[in-house]
Amino acid sequence: MIYRFRVILDNTTEDDVFRDLEIRESDTMEDLHNIITQSFGFDGMEMASFYISDEQWNQGEEIAMMDMSEAGAEVKMMSTTIISDVVHEAATRLIYLYDFMNMWTFYVELGEIIEEAQGTDYPNLMYVHGQIPDEAPEKTFEAEENDDDNEFEEFEDGLDLDDYSDLDFDENWN
Repeated sequence: MIYRFRVILDNTTEDDVFRDLEIRESDTMEDLHNIITQSFGFDGMEMASFYISDEQWNQGEEIAMMDMSEAGAEVKMMSTTIISDVVHEAATRLIYLYDFMNMWTFYVELGEIIEEAQGTDYPNLMYVHGQIPDEAPEKTFEAEENDDDNEFEEFEDGLDLDDYSDLDFDENWN
């Protein structure tokens, strides 16, 4: 079977930039990484990771390009993870981060699953929309507004952390 993905650049300030791709369900996540980087004009030499995502695009389990984990911590690797083991009808979304220094962020969504077409080479770039900017879009993180923020005091108990005289320990204990 063939998976059709739409890969959208997280680009809130410019025009939409996306690519529609086809790839075999039996290919690896590394194959998907390669067609994404090629379709957006990257050389593919920077660090990258996929993250399994839910319907609200919350970042979940990582599928890494290289194993940078500490001993004992297992991480799925792109080169050994089959696409259909991660993406299917019940789990259709991934977040893809490319170049951790610049943080190119893409939303990858499975659009449909079709039969393989005779004479078509896969992976296949089906459609290109928009030009990728010269630099990764800047991320702006906005905190949720909270009416109680103005009333917040760091230490509501009135303690002066620089005054040790009222504390029950010897300041020079060691």
